[in-house]
Amino acid sequence: MQKRPLIIALDFNSLQEVKAFLQPFGSTSLFVKVGMELFYKEGPEVIHYLKSQGHNVFLDLKLHDIPNTVMQGMKSLASLGVDLVNVHVAGGRRMMEAALEGLEAGTSLGSERAKLIAVTQLTSTSEEMLLQELLIPQSLEETVKSYANLTKRAGLDGVVCSVWEVPMIREVCGEQFLTITPGIRNQEDAANDQTRIATPLQANQVGSSMIVVGRSITKALNPVEKYESMKLQWEGITI
Repeated sequence: MQKRPLIIALDFNSLQEVKAFLQPFGSTSLFVKVGMELFYKEGPEVIHYLKSQGHNVFLDLKLHDIPNTVMQGMKSLASLGVDLVNVHVAGGRRMMEAALEGLEAGTSLGSERAKLIAVTQLTSTSEEMLLQELLIPQSLEETVKSYANLTKRAGLDGVVCSVWEVPMIREVCGEQFLTITPGIRNQEDAANDQTRIATPLQANQVGSSMIVVGRSITKALNPVEKYESMKLQWEGITI
């Protein structure tokens, strides 16, 4: 797995669109995210293609079900050879432990298992939504902190969280615990449907392990140029 990668979210609805987007990148090895939209349309074929092109893959399906179902599902996903997969913390500790068990069981002998992370709260979740809709009386910060701690106790490798929660999670879970941060935008980019957002440089400064960038790159007039620019920011290089 690449060290502190910038992950590009391939939020497309077909493999054909993915191929067209990746073509200008040539032989550059990327770290990409495949979410529900693309995987539900194309299935394992899109993963096989991306791996054949030398890319690292974050399969972002956020499994959340009873422990046995998640275990069996993760066992199947392990056979695809992806590098990063996830579940929802809200499924509970036993579900997360079952996910890890399934992932280990499904990883072929001699291969390194995918890193397993958990979603604390979606970056579209606001304090008001947490209280009024999800009926969670604790603050967003306290909820994320508690969920991250539970994830670590379940034996997982890290969490998906907002950039602004990274320092707090580092205090609770330590420096080796992965913090994967979506909601990354340049200051001039639209926030769209996310509320807890940050720039690549801000993510670098707080110590995110990995960042996920979607529309800021995929919708850019020149995606390769935008990728390189944001990658420099992520590496702490400002021009």
